[in-house]
Amino acid sequence: MGSDLVEILRTNDLVVISIIESLLTAEGIGFFVAEQHMAVVEGSLGFLPRRVLVDANCVARARRIVAEAGLAAELRNG
Repeated sequence: MGSDLVEILRTNDLVVISIIESLLTAEGIGFFVAEQHMAVVEGSLGFLPRRVLVDANCVARARRIVAEAGLAAELRNG
């Protein structure tokens, strides 16, 4: 993965994060889940959203895969 990462979605829903991780992994798209370990700080309350970031070169493909899985509403505009 390159150094330019782009956020494709932000959510508190850990199930959605898990699905997105599975989709991107299956398609060989590198990603990073930011704020994933903030649960320790927030006390596992779930009020800090996690952000899924992908390489800038893979944004269109990642967005298409997520949309085709029926999760287009989760995607960030852009």
